[in-house]
Amino acid sequence: MADIVIQLLPHVLAALLYAALGFHFWNTRWREGDTQCVACPMQHWERAAIAAALLVHAAGLYGALFSDDGMRFSFGLALSLMLWLAVLIYWLESFMARMEGMQPMVLPLAAACTVLPAVFPNAHQVAHAGATGFKLHFLAAMLAYSLLTLSALHAVFMGFTENALHKRTLKRSLASLPPLLAMETLLFRMLTLGFVLLTLTVGSGVLFSEALFGKPLSLDHKTIFAIASWAIFATLLIGRHAWGWRGRRALRWTLAGFLLLVLAYVGSRFVAEVVLGRL
Repeated sequence: MADIVIQLLPHVLAALLYAALGFHFWNTRWREGDTQCVACPMQHWERAAIAAALLVHAAGLYGALFSDDGMRFSFGLALSLMLWLAVLIYWLESFMARMEGMQPMVLPLAAACTVLPAVFPNAHQVAHAGATGFKLHFLAAMLAYSLLTLSALHAVFMGFTENALHKRTLKRSLASLPPLLAMETLLFRMLTLGFVLLTLTVGSGVLFSEALFGKPLSLDHKTIFAIASWAIFATLLIGRHAWGWRGRRALRWTLAGFLLLVLAYVGSRFVAEVVLGRL
């Protein structure tokens, strides 16, 4: 019992830190009131607090992913890891651009996903986890999923901001976000890097399936969704460079590709582990 509590403690502590920081950024940057400071840049202690939450979260993820028996994985760990990387990317980006207005969006989501491994503790043992090829494939996949998750979150808030600008109902909370053009530039920067990593993930899975997973490639729903997501992001980036796609069209394509990407792994693991009770 004590071992279980010790294993769950980093997840709970990280979730509490994320939630508290999310409330703080909402209260100081988004909340309508005299205490809101739209023009206030991120403070040193705020960056330090996010870094501390990231370290605690990383410790919990490492303990949950790796054990003496090998590597374990689940849909809860996948979402938790994706949001950890998303928070890390926002944290790193905050040193180069003003991202404090985005924190009330990503930190509460990170808090919710951080506790998922504790709520859904079932995890399956990962075969071939010791192979170098598999480790590279796994790293590319997690980085790609995280970047594209962050791109989808960006797309949602860009849509809200654009709609508010058209209706001339821009609230002070949305005014704390980065400029729309800056958000769009960051969106396509993340989409491009995420697409490159997704290409490596899908390509290595298709070409080296037997070496990575010990079995030939099978066209199951996971593979089909992943390839369909890759095709959507490829079309979006081609449309951006060839025809200048932007605005709502780019946002719709981004969200469509992200939805298929979620269904490719996280959705299938959720159905298998939670709905069907399989590992």
